[in-house]
Amino acid sequence: MKASIVQRAHELGFDACRVTSAAPPESAARFQEWLAAGRHGEMGYLARNAHKRVEPQRVLHGAKSIVTLGASYSRGEVSNQYSVSSVQKPDGAATGISSPLNTEHCTLKTGIIARYARFTDYHNVLAAPLKQLAGFIDELGGPGTRSLWYVDTGPLLERDLAQRAGLGFIGKHTNLISRQLGNWFYLCEIITTLELEPDAPEKNRCGTCTRCITACPTNAIPAPFQLDARRCISYLTIELKGSIPVELRPLMGARIFGCDDCLAVCPWNRFAREASLMAPHRRRDLDNPGLLELLSLDDAGFQNQFAATPLRRVKRRGLLRNVCVALGNTADTRALPALEKASRDSEPLIAEHARWAIEQIERRRSLTS
Repeated sequence: MKASIVQRAHELGFDACRVTSAAPPESAARFQEWLAAGRHGEMGYLARNAHKRVEPQRVLHGAKSIVTLGASYSRGEVSNQYSVSSVQKPDGAATGISSPLNTEHCTLKTGIIARYARFTDYHNVLAAPLKQLAGFIDELGGPGTRSLWYVDTGPLLERDLAQRAGLGFIGKHTNLISRQLGNWFYLCEIITTLELEPDAPEKNRCGTCTRCITACPTNAIPAPFQLDARRCISYLTIELKGSIPVELRPLMGARIFGCDDCLAVCPWNRFAREASLMAPHRRRDLDNPGLLELLSLDDAGFQNQFAATPLRRVKRRGLLRNVCVALGNTADTRALPALEKASRDSEPLIAEHARWAIEQIERRRSLTS
């Protein structure tokens, strides 16, 4: 029965399919400690449904198994050719990593969007095949079988469950790493009342490597397997709804939605499999978005360009807030006219960050004049 599910998952385009039990994840206590320490920042939903995340039976009564799935979003290029150096962060602290990413962080022309978001919204793309697979499982189980599917939205500790299912291992950056897919894949789950034989867990294979820790621009990984989301650029540019802490803004470079730095340096990416299910949904216009063009967007323009992408989540106010920070980090005076206009935007969040960007550019101009 499990073999039929795995086969069907691959037929539907998923790159990995593994099974674990619906027993509570072994990391439940660590998750509660992480919440208690406040490292989840303003992501209040994690605390509100924590009781479900640590006990899958609260998600689906009578659940016996969880099918974990991976869908690659890799474009097939080699992305981990990094060399150790003494490159300086904007605040003067050494990053220890010299990379193609660092060379493009502070150019006027383009901003940087995390790779996972450079597609039509994966929640929508993966929903249809997941729904089909859940229906297939219910048919296999017969009358009374119930299954629920999630695409990165369910109250489950999905990385921990996926590691227990053997889909991958949690790296020192706290993300899941697959020996077949590297770091570039989405996670999905189907929790079901059908009892399936669980697969063997995957063991950690980081070894002595600490590239991800060294690469983090904001030191959001204070120790191996620990993340302080409040310092993570993905959190700052997506989850945080208000003002970005002033001391962290210079460290963001030109990242305007998410950050891939800790993922990109992982040696396991050399095994990444090029996306198949997601490939037709790639948005090439999001590879090198123009910062000044983005700053000129009104609400209608934002909706027209991003309504079908993950970027819609941050709304215009959030994206243009991030764009202002990126422009402030360019130190390019050509951005000043656009920033002056943004400083008078009716949205206070945008205006505030535009004023900060202007101050940064003018301060650097005065230092070099």
